[in-house]
Amino acid sequence: MKRVYCLYRVSTKKQVDKNENDIPMQKTACHEFAGRQEDWVILREFSEKGISGYKVSAQDRDAIQDLKEAALKDEFDILLVFMFDRIGRIDDETPFVVEWFAKHGIEVWSTREGQQRFDSHVDKLMNYLRFWQASGESEKTSIRISSKMQQMQMDGMYTGGPVKFGYCLVDSGLVNRKGAPIKKYEIDPAEKEILDLIDELTVHKGYGAWRLADLLNKEGHRTRSGEKFTGLKISRILKDPYYCGRLEDGSTSDALQALRLRSDETYSQIMYIMEQRSRKNEEKRHIAMRTQGQAMLSGNIFCAHCGGRLAAIHYTDSYERADGSVYCVDQVKYSCYHKSRKLCPCDGQTTYQAEKVDGMVSQTIREIFKSMSGAPEEEKIQDLFQRRIAGNRAMQKKLGFELGKHREQLTKLQMEIAKTLTGDSLYSPEDLTQALQTVKKRIEESEIQLERLKEEEAQKKQGIEMVTPAYKQFKSWAEEFDSATLEQKKMIACQLLKRVEVGRDYKISVELNMTYSQFCNEWNANEFLDALQHPAGNEPDESISFQGMDLC
Repeated sequence: MKRVYCLYRVSTKKQVDKNENDIPMQKTACHEFAGRQEDWVILREFSEKGISGYKVSAQDRDAIQDLKEAALKDEFDILLVFMFDRIGRIDDETPFVVEWFAKHGIEVWSTREGQQRFDSHVDKLMNYLRFWQASGESEKTSIRISSKMQQMQMDGMYTGGPVKFGYCLVDSGLVNRKGAPIKKYEIDPAEKEILDLIDELTVHKGYGAWRLADLLNKEGHRTRSGEKFTGLKISRILKDPYYCGRLEDGSTSDALQALRLRSDETYSQIMYIMEQRSRKNEEKRHIAMRTQGQAMLSGNIFCAHCGGRLAAIHYTDSYERADGSVYCVDQVKYSCYHKSRKLCPCDGQTTYQAEKVDGMVSQTIREIFKSMSGAPEEEKIQDLFQRRIAGNRAMQKKLGFELGKHREQLTKLQMEIAKTLTGDSLYSPEDLTQALQTVKKRIEESEIQLERLKEEEAQKKQGIEMVTPAYKQFKSWAEEFDSATLEQKKMIACQLLKRVEVGRDYKISVELNMTYSQFCNEWNANEFLDALQHPAGNEPDESISFQGMDLC
């Protein structure tokens, strides 16, 4: 009797009904096929559930490795499968797996395709072509499923996995091919309020993920599964573009936009804050890692002498007076870490009173916002940009027309050169050569100028996209700064000011964030600078200077 080992495989664990590739059907077909043979007896069966023959290599499949080991020990004579693709679907691997069994004396049979032989080159070619075709079918299936899943996501449908926080599932009125109802996402009003709170505390108060999780848990909020919030869960909520009506690849649709829970401006601010707080940006960071504490500028204040970051510290100053009483005051100070630890030569002060520094910078921020009163309305700013672009395009059109004329002249001169070879030209070769060089130079200069105008147009378009959120953010900060909490002021300062440096005698220099610096430069650089240096008609504050801004 010939000893038979059977191999059954399905790609997903859900294939348990009587479909084409389920385990019970394969087992029944193999037993019926072996029963029709006079000298076959099935000794052992191997089953693989949820194993992709297209994605999982044979060396990572226990069943294949066990069969190879049994073949080396001469435990069986025939490997029987329902179809050969149950062995695998990898075109550059599976044919050689089948050939390996054949070389070790094992007959490989399929209930549908018969025995795979290797008696000739044609047999080897057919063996390869079979699995090449199976691989292609798997690839097509994968693409088809991926496209279907993406289309369902674009339609706002639920495609499995945990339900996103902020949404609930409702019936879509559709059913799948098995007759089961298909669910779709719908905004959950209660969870939307929590999401708005998360965004508000992140952007305006600088709460981190772990602090947010702790706050939500203390207030009794829970995730959809009833578990407590974690910092990781909050981070995923903050980073997920789905709340902006987009998938991971940036694609969107009307259905996704209807599910939007977060504006693009808010998402950009959240990503900026999280990026600033990442470890890789430690040296360049100017967003405070934490907004708890009594110092407004912790996170983006530096020593003007050594460039080191200043740390906020509590300092208790106490001494005994002449009358025997003890004077004691608890102060918050900014300390130069490098100088205090003697890590590098630094001729600045070791500490600075935080209250004094924060007050000076706060006044500067107020003057920046006060200067906004002279800014044009949003519509006027947009109109100004559009007119600048229109002038740029007119210059491009004019330059393009001149460039066309130069190229026509070049063509005529090149034709005239051909006439000089036959003696039919009225011009000498020297004259034509000089004229050619002149025209070529004009063409080159025009092309460079045209390219520069196109770059300017692209920059101005980028400015249009930037101006609206920057204008709105400026106005919002200006309205809320004086009444804001310390945490809110800290986040405003972090996002408005890229860098604050303080030196001896409290000489302070500030550098605006590039986005707001560009915005201020666009609408009226001179008036903005005058407003900063001569606030309310007063003399300029010589203790504060501005760096890194092209305001003049």
